[in-house]
Amino acid sequence: MAMARASSGPAYPERFYAAAAYAGFDGSHNSTSTVSSKFQTDTALLLYALYQQATVGPCNVPKPSSWKAVEQSKWKSWQGLGNMASAEAMRLFVKILEEDDPSWYCRASNSISEISESVVDTHVNHYSKDEPIIKNGNSFPETKTISAENGTLVETQDKDVVSEDVGTVAVYDQWIAPSITGRPPKARYEHGAAIVQDKMYVYGGNHNGRYLNDLHVLDLRSWAWSKVNFKVENESQEGQSPAKLTPCAGHSLIPWENKLLSVAGHTKDPSETIQIKVFHLQSCTWSTLKTYGKGPVSRGGQSVTLVGTSLVIFGGQDAKRSLLNDLHILDLETMTWDEIDAVGVPPSPRSDHAAAVHAERYLLIFGGGSHATCFNDLHVLDLQTMEWTRPTQQGEIPSPRAGHAGVTVGENWFIVGGGDNKSGVSETAVLNMSTLVWSVVTSVQGRVPLASEGLSLVLSSYNGEDVLVSFGGYNGRYSNEVNVLKPSHKSTLQLKITETPVPDSVSAVHDVTNPTRDVDSELEVGQEGKIREIVMDNIDRESWKSRGEGTSLIATLKAEREELDSSLSKEKLQTLHLKQELADAETRNTDLYKELQSVRGQLAAEQSRCFKLEVDVAELRQKLQTMETLQKELELLQRQKAASEQALDANHRQGSGGVWGWLAGTPGGQKGDDA
Repeated sequence: MAMARASSGPAYPERFYAAAAYAGFDGSHNSTSTVSSKFQTDTALLLYALYQQATVGPCNVPKPSSWKAVEQSKWKSWQGLGNMASAEAMRLFVKILEEDDPSWYCRASNSISEISESVVDTHVNHYSKDEPIIKNGNSFPETKTISAENGTLVETQDKDVVSEDVGTVAVYDQWIAPSITGRPPKARYEHGAAIVQDKMYVYGGNHNGRYLNDLHVLDLRSWAWSKVNFKVENESQEGQSPAKLTPCAGHSLIPWENKLLSVAGHTKDPSETIQIKVFHLQSCTWSTLKTYGKGPVSRGGQSVTLVGTSLVIFGGQDAKRSLLNDLHILDLETMTWDEIDAVGVPPSPRSDHAAAVHAERYLLIFGGGSHATCFNDLHVLDLQTMEWTRPTQQGEIPSPRAGHAGVTVGENWFIVGGGDNKSGVSETAVLNMSTLVWSVVTSVQGRVPLASEGLSLVLSSYNGEDVLVSFGGYNGRYSNEVNVLKPSHKSTLQLKITETPVPDSVSAVHDVTNPTRDVDSELEVGQEGKIREIVMDNIDRESWKSRGEGTSLIATLKAEREELDSSLSKEKLQTLHLKQELADAETRNTDLYKELQSVRGQLAAEQSRCFKLEVDVAELRQKLQTMETLQKELELLQRQKAASEQALDANHRQGSGGVWGWLAGTPGGQKGDDA
């Protein structure tokens, strides 16, 4: 999403205007002469066209006269962009600049603050100009200057992100910046992060427009950074191939057994299909995983979710910048790919979304972005029936975003960061995956890494408690900061009393994806559990001002319980009725099946009899043809016989006086002589 990456997605305007100022576009002129000394003519014209598209919009000015060759070239470049979105033009401007001059951001760093103040504030006002004070890699409270009513200046501090020892935190649901030792990794975003045995591994990413392939580890017990010195396998091993450790970003880092799997990602020279690189933690070596079947097309910005012994891969953006919404599963036991053609309506093509699995059965997809649009929709895939649904979300639904990160704690899904084309998202949101109710845990202010895109978020434990650990990101500048949040019991409750009525208005994942579940058992366990949660979450005896208030609250809860019990009884009766109808339907189905089998048997017998009749008919036709042939031959013989008899009779009449003359003793010869 951020302007630094080579993949697609919405862009922060700040980096675009900083890049435009560096390239010589300050908005006061439209000439390419200021950039021609830095770039070749074709690149300068393209940068000009993209700048105009991003700041003015599609080209609607008349075509210059033919004798103005330079102006005509500029007009053609701008006109050729058509109706390209402003955000996409910004993204392409920075991408082309970084491809032509990868170190521009570093060289411009001395004047970047002036660029931000003089150029960015002229065009956009999405970020606060106050920066967090960075010391030893940690983010300390921001000092902000505001105007008081009497005109004097008052300094205040941003308490949203504080520097504190993780082990001494008494306040939950608040981000802190722990004290960290060791040399931190380069600032980056779109990297991969994973937890293995209280250690957070960070691999690859994007730094100043360049892809990385370094590996670092943060010990979450000592909070010390160290760089991992690794080797690359040059010889093939069983189930693995020699690895070529290509720098990448937008990949996914998945812990598997005693290994780390780096799945997919954008690279400078992408392969045709997804590559999976394996880091062996014991030997500190990289190799390439050998898979079978037709693998997915190469991509980055996808989601990769470990479900049991399978990797579920959804969406992303391929090497040609085409957005995807296909679904693939890799069985890690057989190393075989399987492309899934799920039923229902899938999420629209997107990248930089978040994914999570609930109850080892339901895959949840939230947010993400296209080339110029961010989403806040929620989609659920039932991995048993392979059916997509789009359930109704409730509570404080997060705003559209892409480039955010997520991690699950029990049945709660925490979402941090991301951007929406204008600014970074400051809220840390949590979704109860059973009730599909959103709530906001905390919020930060200012341009801090927690309100950026491409950051990573992992779940670990510290002193027996769950902790969320974020690293890196981009929000106008790259970050290598670490922040930690301890979720409280309240933020991980299954249901709050404000989420009423129960259960009619609660749109749960089970209700949407599996309407034929065991309603009886779920209603019993679910509602009684929710009643207990209501009591635990709302009865704080220390906050009662009087015994009368406590008694009133208990009475209210008892009334609610009675109402729920009554509702449960009605649901049970309805369940029994449905079960009876289901049994009747199954009986009818059995009878129909038997009847179908009988009809099939009769049909088979008739088909056999029909076949025999067809054979008999064929034989009779053959005999009939033979008889016709014999009849014709007989008739011919009869005609020949008749002709022979006629010829014989004629011969006798000519040779003698006939029979009577012969009987009279008058030979025909004598009769002739006398004459």
